[in-house]
Amino acid sequence: MSALTLTPRALYEEVAELLRQRIFRRELEPGSWIDELKIAEEFGISRTPLREALKVLAAEGLVTMKVRRGAYVTEMSEKDLRDVYHLLSLLESDAAGVVARTATDEELRALKDLHAELEAATSERDRFFAVNERFHMQLLELSRNRWRSQMVADLRKVMKLNRHNSLLKQGRIEDSLAEHRAIMAALQARDADATVRAMQEHFAQGLEAAT
Repeated sequence: MSALTLTPRALYEEVAELLRQRIFRRELEPGSWIDELKIAEEFGISRTPLREALKVLAAEGLVTMKVRRGAYVTEMSEKDLRDVYHLLSLLESDAAGVVARTATDEELRALKDLHAELEAATSERDRFFAVNERFHMQLLELSRNRWRSQMVADLRKVMKLNRHNSLLKQGRIEDSLAEHRAIMAALQARDADATVRAMQEHFAQGLEAAT
C-alpha cells in the first residue's frame, strides 16, 4: 500500500477507519495482536498517528490495550455479547416507541421503503446486513436523540466482533424479516407499546441465534 495522503480529516482518523474495516472483515481476528511496526510500514506513516488511531478504536471497544504487550483486537465473551444485546434492546426499543408516536407519514414511508429493500436482499447476505443496519440506524435518527444514536452506533461496532453473527444462523434471515414485519406493522399502526415489544422480541431472538 502506498503512503496515505492527508484529507480534510485527521490522518489518525483515516488510519482508524482502515483498521476498523480490517477488523470487521476479519483480516484482523478477535484476540490477534496488532503489529504496529508492520502496519505503520504498510501504510507509509509514522507510529504516532497509528497509536492515536488505536486509542480511538480502544475507546470504541474494538481494540484492547494491554500493558507492555501492545494492542489486541477485542475478543467478545458470551457475557459481553449478552450485555451488548441487552443495551441495544433497551435503547432501540425505546427509540422505536418514540418513532411510533412522533414520526411523520413521510418518515414512516421511508422506513417502509427500507424494509422493502430488506425483503429484496434475502439472497445477498452482505447486502442484507448493510440494509438491516441502515434500517436500524434510520429508526434511531427518527427518534431524534443524538446521544442515544451515538451509543447505539458504538455498540453496533462492538457487536460486529462476535464470531457467530446471529444472521449467519440457518433460517435466521427469514426469522429476522418476520420480526421486522412485526415492527413495521406496529409502527404503521402508531402503537408505541406494540412497537417496543416487537423490537425487544427482535433482539431476544437475535441473541438466541448468536449464542
